[in-house]
Amino acid sequence: MRFFATCKMGLEALVANELAALGINTVKVSDARVDFEGGYGDMARACLWLRTAERVLMTVSEFEARSFEELYNGVRAIRWKEFIGKRDFIHVNGKSAKSALFAVSDCQRIAKKAIVDSLFEAYNTRSLPEDGDEIIIEIGLFKDLATVALDCCGAGLSRRGYRTWNVAAPIAETLGAAIVELARYDRGITLVDPMCGSGTMPIEAAMIARNMAVGMGRSFAAEKWRFTEGAPFDRAREEARDLVVDIEPDILGCDIDPHAIDVCRKHAKKAGVNVKWLVCPIKEFEPPARSGIIVVNPPYGERLMEKRDAEKLYKEMRTVFDKLPHWDKNIITSHKDFERIYGKKADKRRKLSNGGMTCTLYRFFAEEGFIKE
Repeated sequence: MRFFATCKMGLEALVANELAALGINTVKVSDARVDFEGGYGDMARACLWLRTAERVLMTVSEFEARSFEELYNGVRAIRWKEFIGKRDFIHVNGKSAKSALFAVSDCQRIAKKAIVDSLFEAYNTRSLPEDGDEIIIEIGLFKDLATVALDCCGAGLSRRGYRTWNVAAPIAETLGAAIVELARYDRGITLVDPMCGSGTMPIEAAMIARNMAVGMGRSFAAEKWRFTEGAPFDRAREEARDLVVDIEPDILGCDIDPHAIDVCRKHAKKAGVNVKWLVCPIKEFEPPARSGIIVVNPPYGERLMEKRDAEKLYKEMRTVFDKLPHWDKNIITSHKDFERIYGKKADKRRKLSNGGMTCTLYRFFAEEGFIKE
């Protein structure tokens, strides 16, 4: 069977690497999407383990659709009885880019009509109560190619289940995990987030260190599918539990706000990881080790603080970080003049998206060589 994982632009290689680590065969990598092959067991493992993807979907059909008639006929031709029960609730999502059919709501309406007509014929009925389990169908149009898929997730993969309480402008779990991975973190390295907010990046790092599947504590839409063979999610969870490593990684999260640190402690407990937390402003930050990795998502001057205050904070960060020659620093921000204000050119940059804002991850490598202690 064919599946695909969606992700934020710029993270496709990370998702492909995660699939490869699971032993799942990737067949195509395109913008914000990675296609892979496998069975229902592979689908369940992808849902549980993918840290940087947004969703996993199962491809049902692909066909050209430049008119509503072509869209209707293509969707109508699918054997929907194989996927949808007589009482299932049919939810159709849609998206379109660079296609003749650009009115998403009309595409959704046409697609649902085609699905219902197919089921009327298959079940020999003129009534579908839609009071049962929800089946989520996505109709995606790109360059006039229609992809019809079943959403395996329900809630997006960023919804790990541990982040119940929040502070202002938290970073998404999937992006937080991506930054930790891009920083080349592993369990033998000290990691610090000196402006940790709700604790997402330290917690994601701790889950990586313990080899914890990020989806173990939540449910998925595909678990209600009647047509899957066996119990793929039960097997995937059992496998994931056996693979957890019993260690306490050296990870610290700091924030100036005591309330934020209280929230972090609650989130870490719910996630099942041990992380050190400390109330501390950036100007007083002192590292807990001689070397390590710093990851930080500072205020951008757009939602949390005024621009002038954010720029002052960037200068304070430079003063503090200059005293840490053996540390890699990874800073994500949407501020276009960050390097000028920070006063130093990054060794590496990567374009990312955070909450719909175009951002850059600035990586500053250790000046005197990275030391593992």
